[in-house]
Parts: sequence; structure tokens; C-alpha cells
Amino acid sequence: MAGVTTATPSPAPRTRLSPAQRRTQLLELGFRLLATHSLDELSIDLLAEEAGISRGLMYHYFGGKQGFYEAVVQHAADDLYARTAPPDHGEPMERLLASLAGYVDYVVANHAGYRSLVKAATGGNDNLRAIYDTTFAALADRFFTADPGGLVIPDTPAVRLLIHAWQAMVEDLVLTWCDSPAGLSREDLLQVITTSLPALIDTLPG
Repeated sequence: MAGVTTATPSPAPRTRLSPAQRRTQLLELGFRLLATHSLDELSIDLLAEEAGISRGLMYHYFGGKQGFYEAVVQHAADDLYARTAPPDHGEPMERLLASLAGYVDYVVANHAGYRSLVKAATGGNDNLRAIYDTTFAALADRFFTADPGGLVIPDTPAVRLLIHAWQAMVEDLVLTWCDSPAGLSREDLLQVITTSLPALIDTLPG
């Protein structure tokens, strides 16, 4: 109709992220990139290009390549700890099964990235190794608490030694299963790793 004009819709305003939100966004991007790149390949230039920001802003948030590495590993470790939190209620073995299901699902969903992080943590860098060790020590501590989700087993040096070895076995088994399931279903795998812990503890002298 003559004389009638149609207004052009204005573009939606861009959401301005806080520094904390932007930093978290960059860490999540870094972890996602681990699915296709090793940790050593995650350069400041690559992340800046993927995120559409300047190299200077990357240095502002992380101080450099090593700072970024450590921040990505810590972010992944915190995410792993949160995703493997046992439910508040249920029998101890049911809570352990739920926690291990969270771990298996996390590794499956982030297989390449998780494998890269494990390799980096065991590659001689003391800071990355410390993050790795601290995380798995915190996961082990869940077994000795009476708080909701705790397995409540005897806290002795021998038990802690077994749990440390069991954690290493579980990690290796789950990563290997991701590459070659050997006829084991997810439920089979969970049954094996869940029941193996109390079976190991039962072998200790009374």
C-alpha cells in the first residue's frame, strides 16, 4: 500500500559477558577443542581465533599458554568432580554405582579430551600433575565420609592404598573400554568396576 513503510527489525542486542562468564566460556571452548587437538596443540592463537577475540584478551585472562593449560585442566577436574557426585540417598553400593556411572558417562562423552588431559597430567608438568592428584584424592575422600553420598568404609592406610590402585585400574579400564569394549556393555562395565572395590577391600587382613 502506498505510503506505508515496513520497519526493519533491529538486531537483537548482544549479551555482554562478565569477565568471569567470559573466562568460563573460554575454558569450556578449550576443553571442547581437546576432542580434536592435544593439549600441546591448544595455542593462544588457536583459542583466540575460535573464540573470535584478541590474543591480548587471552593473555589478560590466563597470562600465557601454561596458565591456560592449567586453567583448562582445573576446569575439567572440577567438572568431573561435580558430575560424579553420588546421590544424597540410597544404599552405599547404589550411591557408588551412580557415582561411577557419572564417571563412565563423562569419559565417554569427552573421551579424546579426557585422554589428552590424563596424558598431560602424567607428562612431567608438576602443576598439572598436582591438579590431577588433588582431584582423585578428593574423589577418594568421598568413601570415608558419613555425609550423604559417602560409602563409609574404614579409613586406614591400607584401604587408601587399595583405593588409589583401584582408581588407576578404573581409569585405565574405562579408557580402554571406550576404544575396544571387548563385548562388555556399559552395564557390564559398571558392574565390574563397582563390585571390584569392596571385593578388594575384603581381601585385607582383619
